[in-house]
This record gives sequence, structure tokens and C-alpha cells, in this order.
Amino acid sequence: MTVIQEFLQANDSYAADFKKGHLAMPPARHVAVLTCMDARIDPARALGLEEGDAHVIRNAGGRAADALRSLVISEQLLGTTSIVVIHHTDCGMLTFSNEDLHTKLRQELQADADTIDFLPFHDVEQSVRDDVSLLRNSPLIPRSVDITGFIYDVKTGKLLPVSQ
Repeated sequence: MTVIQEFLQANDSYAADFKKGHLAMPPARHVAVLTCMDARIDPARALGLEEGDAHVIRNAGGRAADALRSLVISEQLLGTTSIVVIHHTDCGMLTFSNEDLHTKLRQELQADADTIDFLPFHDVEQSVRDDVSLLRNSPLIPRSVDITGFIYDVKTGKLLPVSQ
């Protein structure tokens, strides 16, 4: 069985008992969570979220610059009043530079991606600070929005607050 077939089988089971079709589009807890796409992080379980509670935005590194479009829509059109930025220990974004990836893409795909900033970082705590600062200073995010940053420890499952 392929992974897609497994997904479809799992979805059949999920849909058979689905009872949450009545949920409203805006998140009930008025929060957007921005975190990494790392498969070791389950934001719903780690934060005690249910369907309908929050917008969960994921990208490589949980980077704010890459998620700004979604965060603006979440706040302006769907009523979120808080943003939680979560980066994590042992992140793949720590393992390369833009130059490394640009070179790899040129060599392996004969593609020029030199204008793309893949947003790698070398310090997880500083990357959280940088992203919180980017959001707090963005003219697209009102000052009234509460923005908080954390590091998720992939070994323990604990959230560690990052002071601003």
C-alpha cells in the first residue's frame, strides 16, 4: 500500500465519525501558532488544541517572514488577537547556509535560486527573537496583537519561553 492509499484509508475512518463540520471559520481561541514543519512537532498535542481552536501555520523553521501573508489574513480577516512563534531544538535550518543551498540547487537541478533567501539561522533563541521582532515591527500586524516566542525541545516536548 502506498502512503497515499494509507492516507485515504485513514481519512475514511476519520470522516466516518466526524462531528465537527459546524465549527466556525475564525479560530475559537483567537490565536495563530507559527511553527516549523518538522515532523517531530505535533502542535495540537503539544499545545492542547482541538479542531477549530487556532490557526496553525507551518513552514521550514517556523519563519515569520515566510508566514506574514497568512498571519495578516488570520488577524485582519479571521479575528486572531495573539500570535505564538515556536522554533525548536535540533532544527534542520541550523545545518545549512543560503550559499550552501544555492550551490546545491545549481549543481543538482541546474537551477538558479540565488535570489531566494531560505531563511536559515545559526542560533535558535535568536531566531525566535528576530521573528517576534519582525512581527512586532511590521506595519501589517497591529500593536494590539500579543506576540510571544518559544523554543520547543524535541527531546522533552517542553516549551521554553524566549525573553524579548
